[in-house]
Amino acid sequence: MIIAIDGPSGAGKSTLGKMLAKKLGLLYLDTGAMYRAVALAVKRAGVGFDEIERVAEIAENAKIELVGEPDALKIFLDGDDVSVDIRTLEAAQAASIVSTISEVRRIMVEHQRAIGLAAPKGCVLEGRDIGSVVFPNADIKFFLTAKPEARAKRRHTEDQLKGRLTTYEQTLAEINERDQRDVSREDSPLTIAEDAVVIDTSELDLTEVFDQILAKISEHRTAAG
Repeated sequence: MIIAIDGPSGAGKSTLGKMLAKKLGLLYLDTGAMYRAVALAVKRAGVGFDEIERVAEIAENAKIELVGEPDALKIFLDGDDVSVDIRTLEAAQAASIVSTISEVRRIMVEHQRAIGLAAPKGCVLEGRDIGSVVFPNADIKFFLTAKPEARAKRRHTEDQLKGRLTTYEQTLAEINERDQRDVSREDSPLTIAEDAVVIDTSELDLTEVFDQILAKISEHRTAAG
């Protein structure tokens, strides 16, 4: 079973994707982490993001591995554990830039499809274009959304818990900037797949959203026989 979860930054995709993969015994694939790892590889190589051919070459040759349980997933870049390094604000902004490069997206989509199809029981993938581009024939697709203010509040709270010094206003500005970049990029913009189940998480807690997702999957399984 392939489950696609798309949506803007801060809508709860990662947390819910991990919960879902653990509950159903599926592989969890954080596509955003893969782009962050590529961005980190580019920075480590001292290459500018405007050097398209070099960036694509790095994406092609980088060995990115996702290892472990969904809620303790480790990200390895060329054998180096970069799980912490890719979770910085700088890494997020860099990944957002790298993900607008068509050549990089093509390479990453191939990687993501290969990983998803090789998973014995199936896979939960989350990102911006899983249901629309990576797995348009996914068994079930979700699009999680929320008002920018609600997403900024959640992200700011997370940052505070992790000891990151940011203000709510900064976080909101970054989310709005990220949204603009995601929806306006030419290649695979953030979009809602026609057959996706849309859930607005603005006023819901994680448990309520999780229950809705599980109910929809149960309905799908019953209908599929």
